[in-house]
Amino acid sequence: MKVGVVTFPGSLDDVDAQRAVRIAGGEPVALWHGDHDLKGVDAVILPGGFSYGDYLRAGAIARFAPVMTEVIAAAQGGMPVLGICNGFQILCESHLLPGALIRNDHRTFICRDQTLKVESSSTAWTSDLSVGDEIVIPLKNGEGGFVADEDTLDRLEGEGQVVFRYVDFNPNGSLRDIAGITNECGNVVGLMPHPEHAVEDLTGPGTDGLALFTSALATLTSA
Repeated sequence: MKVGVVTFPGSLDDVDAQRAVRIAGGEPVALWHGDHDLKGVDAVILPGGFSYGDYLRAGAIARFAPVMTEVIAAAQGGMPVLGICNGFQILCESHLLPGALIRNDHRTFICRDQTLKVESSSTAWTSDLSVGDEIVIPLKNGEGGFVADEDTLDRLEGEGQVVFRYVDFNPNGSLRDIAGITNECGNVVGLMPHPEHAVEDLTGPGTDGLALFTSALATLTSA
């Protein structure tokens, strides 16, 4: 299965995401922000970084990149799409996911290994996980506080669209300790921590992040 990884000006973790796809058994395909097609990929990852320098707001300019026209259409058609950190911000700016990501409540950048609780295993990116699992993956952000109005938060909770929640420590002030969410169909997932940095024992805090990538490949294989 081919998984496209979009590189925007300012992306930092695109190569890491490609590597994670390869380790999971997929074929990574490099996509450029100026592309007008998705090169026949079966899924898309929007990686972390500082797209377009995070000018205006994090993800606000990337949302208008030519490739995003194709990504949005593909996501609305059911293609699995994962947004990691800056990619999560882009998904919210694109209205593929509700809410927004704002500056951390302590106003400083944070980098740490973060424990997450899995709240949903019914998405395209979490089928290899179980509800209640706790996983540890790196987190690094300055604008990672997830916010939404109370009605939206209640709907996310009620519809099972909260996918990951921070455990023991809320690193950025995200409302209701939300670390990641999904759309109603479960094919689009965004999260602030970085699963692509936890796919092999040599360089990560274990391999807990690998499950997101194997989940997507399993979902595509069974489709």
